[in-house]
Amino acid sequence: MYLALKHFHITCVILSGTGFALRGWWSITGSPRLRARLTRILPHIVDSCLLASAIGLAVMAEQYPFVHGWLTAKVLGLLTYIGLGAVALRPARPKGVRVAAFVGALATLAYIVSVALSKNPLGWLAWV
Repeated sequence: MYLALKHFHITCVILSGTGFALRGWWSITGSPRLRARLTRILPHIVDSCLLASAIGLAVMAEQYPFVHGWLTAKVLGLLTYIGLGAVALRPARPKGVRVAAFVGALATLAYIVSVALSKNPLGWLAWV
């Protein structure tokens, strides 16, 4: 069961990250696709599945944020990613701010994935 949930979680990470990258690109280029109904609804479904699977994995593995450093780093990274992503996708923000937030959000996502792979709070910095 754990392995199936882990694979589902990884699939949700890929869908969420790809969807964010696409929506960020559409935000920067001013594409009307950003306002499509599916574009507004689907990310919430995927991210809800992602969060539920993350909680399930933590409970099954008995590893929790604020107890295990690498999970704490992932949670803090996630909060940063959400904040930067919200700025990147907000059309009222100046384009330069949205681009900077978009790049920052993608870098934060890469950091979160590297922490997950290394199980080290330094993430990819531990590989250097």
